Amino acid sequence: QVQLVESGGGLVQAGGSLRLSCAASGSIFSIIMAWYRQAPGKQRELVAAIGTGGSTNYADSVKGRFTISRDNDKNTVYLQMNSLKPEDTAVYYCNGFSGPFDYWGQGTQVTVSS
Repeated sequence: QVQLVESGGGLVQAGGSLRLSCAASGSIFSIIMAWYRQAPGKQRELVAAIGTGGSTNYADSVKGRFTISRDNDKNTVYLQMNSLKPEDTAVYYCNGFSGPFDYWGQGTQVTVSS
């Protein structure tokens, strides 16, 4: 069982930047890691994912603005968010997927003011 803890959320003005971190209680070496978000009244959506080899995938809405990365030595995944928009406002969740296991963090709030 791996526990995930997100941090780095907060309130930022449009155009600003935030860096989210997701610290895992165990090794993430063999785990596909991702960030999801859920805005009020909307379904949870995939924001970005990073494979065990470092390949990345992004939602069209964040391409060119967000960057996902991983540090396996620190068991941590990051989401660098630049040029933030009010529509990026949501609770951001860290996710780890490996075979039958699907891990979730508790979420961190990101609020972008216009």
